[in-house]
Amino acid sequence: MELSKTTTTFEIPGYVITSNLGMVRGIIVRSRSIFGTIGAGFQTLVGGNITLLTELCEKTRLDAYSEMMVHADILGANAVVGIRYQSAEVMSNVTEVICYGTAVIVKPIE
Repeated sequence: MELSKTTTTFEIPGYVITSNLGMVRGIIVRSRSIFGTIGAGFQTLVGGNITLLTELCEKTRLDAYSEMMVHADILGANAVVGIRYQSAEVMSNVTEVICYGTAVIVKPIE
């Protein structure tokens, strides 16, 4: 099945959920490199958007999302609803990001 529909809500307009396959998740644990930490430190001196950290966060979230989608695909889902992100610091400079939702099978409303 093609997994193409995702949403943070629990319904997809124009579709009906025919099967709930359970929770799926993608977990990424990432640390900053010494060079990234130094570079981000310099950026804080100037102020504004700290692009090195923004890029790291965006990539980490995308990786967690991709892992979740793989998990949903393995279950045979064609959609994931109720998608959420959560993060926690595991240890100094090491952060866990989890993306999770409910894998479902949907069909168009006729």
